[in-house]
Amino acid sequence: MAELRTVRVAAIQATPVILDAEASVAKAVRLLDEAAGRGAELAVLPETFVPLYPSNRWAYAAARFSGWDALWERLWENSVDVPGPLVDELVAACTRLGIHAAIGVNERERERPGSLYNTLLLVGPDGLLHRHRKLMPTQHERIFHGIGAGDDLQVTETPAGRIGGLICWENRMPLARYAVYRGGPQIWVAPTADDSDGWLATMRHVAIESGAFVVSVPQFIPGSAFPEGFPVPVERDHVYGRGGAAVIEPTSGEVIAGPLYGEEGIVIADCDLRAGLHAKRWFDVVGHYSREDVLFPPARSDSRH
Repeated sequence: MAELRTVRVAAIQATPVILDAEASVAKAVRLLDEAAGRGAELAVLPETFVPLYPSNRWAYAAARFSGWDALWERLWENSVDVPGPLVDELVAACTRLGIHAAIGVNERERERPGSLYNTLLLVGPDGLLHRHRKLMPTQHERIFHGIGAGDDLQVTETPAGRIGGLICWENRMPLARYAVYRGGPQIWVAPTADDSDGWLATMRHVAIESGAFVVSVPQFIPGSAFPEGFPVPVERDHVYGRGGAAVIEPTSGEVIAGPLYGEEGIVIADCDLRAGLHAKRWFDVVGHYSREDVLFPPARSDSRH
């Protein structure tokens, strides 16, 4: 069991180097260096930080069969093999810095070119610790991403605490949350592309429900970040993701750091893991308050003949 101590976390709200996987990972490494320099033991980066989130705010026309093959090809070329050399770079940085990192990537399978997955990686000084593929891509995401198998809904024990979490709107899925809650997370990571007020409300609920500190990291995506020659039209003066990085504590769902809007930045918070223990004294969603005996009763055989 992880020690009940105070863990400093960093929610890194950053813009990827769009459609450039190597440069996006290099930027992630620089940001991890900055977070570690500020004392963070765990840093969380946004959903599909490498190399881009295919937002419906600009990618809606990709629904046509003939739509945007050039974008698809460049996205695949700049996605991440897991394991692979880009993951190795992240692990090397975590080893050098003594930090753990959760980062969203577009994942590919080089040996079988085709589908991409919206994937959350947890890496640390000991290597790649966990890979989770998003269970259900949301709306237009299904044009770009395959469906996760669901065999990776678990919590990882680390020196920074028991870390679990889900990607974006998976956090709205009660049964998916419950599956991860069963592992007893102390820190819940939630990379996302949702910058709405409703998302922050969801994160406050998850903190109370899970009894875990929540590290929520949306994206900041200004139109000016899209490179020249980007294969589909974008508005350079439009903001496609305003951010909202925040850290929420578990006893009352109070936002203790952030939310940060309208810019890149790192939100830092100190998380006393004893707070989760106190929260679960009152409400333990998979313990004394679960009532699985009522809500998930064993199947009864029919004695009638």
